[in-house]
Parts: sequence; structure tokens; C-alpha cells
Amino acid sequence: MLEIYNPDIIIVGAGNAAFSAAIAARQNGSEVLMLEKTEEKYMGGNSALTIHMRFAYNSFDDLLPLIKFPESSNELSQFEIKIQALKNMVKEYTEIDYLNDINKVTENRSNQNLSHELVSNSLNTIQWMNKLGHYWEPTFENPTSANVVSFDGKGYGLINRWKKIALQKGVKIIYECSVIDLIKQNNNISGVVVNHKNQNIKLFSKSVIMACGSFESNPDMRAKYLGAKWRNIKLRGVPHNTGEGLEMALNYGAIPYDDWSTCHASPQDYNRPDFDLPGKNKSGDYWSRYAYPFSVMINQDGKRFIDEGETWRGLTYAKTGKAILEQKQQMAYQLFDAKHRSEGVLNKYKNPTNYVSNSLSSLASKLKIDNINDFLSNINNFNNSISSEHYNPHILDGKSTSNIIPKRSNWALALDKPPFEAYPVIAGMTFCYGGLKTTINGEVLNRQGNIIKGLYAVGEMLGGLWYKNYPSGGGMMAGAVFGKKAGEKASTN
Repeated sequence: MLEIYNPDIIIVGAGNAAFSAAIAARQNGSEVLMLEKTEEKYMGGNSALTIHMRFAYNSFDDLLPLIKFPESSNELSQFEIKIQALKNMVKEYTEIDYLNDINKVTENRSNQNLSHELVSNSLNTIQWMNKLGHYWEPTFENPTSANVVSFDGKGYGLINRWKKIALQKGVKIIYECSVIDLIKQNNNISGVVVNHKNQNIKLFSKSVIMACGSFESNPDMRAKYLGAKWRNIKLRGVPHNTGEGLEMALNYGAIPYDDWSTCHASPQDYNRPDFDLPGKNKSGDYWSRYAYPFSVMINQDGKRFIDEGETWRGLTYAKTGKAILEQKQQMAYQLFDAKHRSEGVLNKYKNPTNYVSNSLSSLASKLKIDNINDFLSNINNFNNSISSEHYNPHILDGKSTSNIIPKRSNWALALDKPPFEAYPVIAGMTFCYGGLKTTINGEVLNRQGNIIKGLYAVGEMLGGLWYKNYPSGGGMMAGAVFGKKAGEKASTN
């Protein structure tokens, strides 16, 4: 019977932040129960679709212990050669670098207490995870933007390792168990009401840690907080994060914090499915179209509308989707030519929707560009405005444009060598930036600034870190850092 569970801590959700909280609390001696609304095979939420965490490191020596090496002697020798080449290529990514990236992409709107706590705890949290049994694999093909190592087995592998670790440590997990309300007694949050097998059941605990995602999967909440154009957007993520956790917390005195009107929205294939579901070898990047920094990106009018090469993709992709959504028909086209193809920037485009032609005018006809003459003039002006710096897609090469708007800061390459390729893209939403106001330990605060005893919020539910934009991998790192801190804090109460 479900009612027999009487844990110290109930954790709502079973993603990266939830497991970080669960393991940390269990290490401190607490009895922990995790509640997951989905089937076991779809557990993990958006965490199961990710690839990496962004963390500070002082040298390659900080990364080496994280890497899982091949067991075969033949594979090992080749792997070690590649590791040495990677070591010679990789520079440190310091806490100052990390903070600067956060402040730059959020226009200095990130809560400084939270961002400093995230950055200063990032490496030691990664090392804690490594000691528990997590491993990473090198990003050999393009180790940039603080993504030198990625999860072994991607996010799905990460979640399944978390599950194995949790079960080994005695954490209990119940699936297909939706939390529908909180329980408040003696001015404390002291449990939850769940719906399990069509039965409403009360479960009591000393603390409840909410780690059940944002509201990105809820069309009505998207329209309410983000605007009507977001109602029917496709998800680069799971369909399960429908905002009930946030609404429950607000009903018990929590306050919305920071920017509920912006979100993570990135360029996706025009024909991507409505959402993703976790699974082996699946990731949210399959339908992602992230070569846009090297493209010439135009709208249906044949005009550029952003600086495609502003900086590394990991620092711009989460805001680029919004720029696409604001264009006519809520779509855009990424244009490339034979030079781009030979440079390998399109190698990750699997099963894409695309158009190919030997002339730009013919390509424009296939795309049904509204004014082909204007389009050709715009491309000609772009081609003639490019600086003479050497093109290199592996560094910020400074190959820019002059006297055109919008400017182009890096990787400006003329579209002049057929065949020409066009990839239609739309915005895909991953998560919302607004959340609940908390302490650095995830304790939820009320309107008076007081802690709501017994209630914690972590993962996507924690507000204050992101504004308009975010650095890739920052959300997963925040989930681990603040999940761990919440689990430790809850286990001391």
C-alpha cells in the first residue's frame, strides 16, 4: 500500500535536480521517496534529453578523472592519442569565465547570489557526481563553449546512472504517481496528495522538494505568461512539464520570481515532432539546427534579422528561437553553400528538411521568398561586406561584415559557390526562465521574504538565474548544484 511510506523527504520529480537532491539527502541519513508522474521508461524529464553540464575547471587535469576510457587495449591506444591532442587544444574555463558568460547572456540580470553559488560549486559538484559513478566522454569533434566533455550515454545515460545509484542507496521511487496538492500542517508543508492508480492518497513527510519542471508543456500557461504566439509552439523537450508544481507552490504562499515572460527557445527543423520522449541514444539535439552561426539566416522577406555569428552557439542558441518566432510565418531559413559543406559545419544535420539548388534565384523560388530581387540584392550586399580575416569555424575568427545591418561578428562566409542549401527552421521551446524565489539552499520564500517551512524548489522551478537567454549546460549544472544543496539542507531539518 502506498500509504505505508513515511519518509523524511518527498521529492516530486525524477530528473537530474531531483536525483541530486535525493542522493545528497540519503547520504545525510534521510529516508527519501521520489514521485514520478510518468511511466518508468519515460522518467527523467528534459534531463534525459540533454548532453552536458557547464562547469568551471582550471585545466584539462580537472577533466581527465571524469572521462571513461575504453577497456579494449586496441581502442585505448587510439583513444589516448586523441586525448593528448584534445589536452593540447583545450584551455581552462575559470569561475570568472563562467560568471562573465552568465552576466553577458542575461544582461547582468542573473541573481548574483545564485549565480556565484552555481559557479563556485560547479566543479566540486561534478567531482561529487563522479565519485558516485557518473562518467563523461570527450567532445572530440568540436570542444568549444565549455563543452569539452559530455555525459557518457547522453542525458538518458545520466538519468539511468542516477536511478541505479539512488536505488543502491535505498531511495524509493514510485512511477505513474502524480502529485496533485501539497499538505500544510502547523504552518509547515508536511506532505503531498498524490493520484496513484486512480486513487487520491495523502503521503506525509518532514519536507517536500519540488523538482518537477516548469510550465513549457502547458499551452494555456505559455499563452498567459509568454504571449499568444507561444501557445502552439513545438517542444524541444518532454510533454510532461505542465506547471502544476509551480501552481501548487504559489497556492501555498510562494512567489513567482524573475522573468516569467521569456524562455529557452532554439532553432529546430521545420518538420520536427511536437515533442521528444526519453530513450536510449535519443537527445533533444536530433532535430536541432545549430549550425546557424555559420549560416546566412533569412526570413520569408529574404532579409537577415540577427547577428548569426555573435559568439559561440552555446551562448546564443537559447534566444535565437524567439527571434525566429517573431518572423513572418514564425519561421526562417539557414543558407549555406559548398564551402560550408566542405568545412563540415553541417555534419550533425541528420534527416533534415532542406532545399538544394545550383543558383540562389532558383533556391529563392523553391523557398517562395516574397521578393526574390530584394533577396538577391541582400545576399550580394552581404557577400561584398565581408572582412578579409581567415575563416575558421573552430575559433571566434573575427571574420565579420561592415556597413550592413544587422552586423555579422564571426564566421562571415560569402554565399557564392554552388550548390546552395537552405534549411527551414522554427522555434522549439525547452523550458521557462521564471520560477520561484528561494534561498541558495532551495528553500521557498513567501511574499514577506520568509522561508515556507518544509518546502523546497530546484531545477527548472528555481527562479532568478536566467533572463532572456542562458548559457548551454547551465540549467543542468544548476539542477545538480542546487538539488544537492536542497537535499543536504532538508536532511538537517
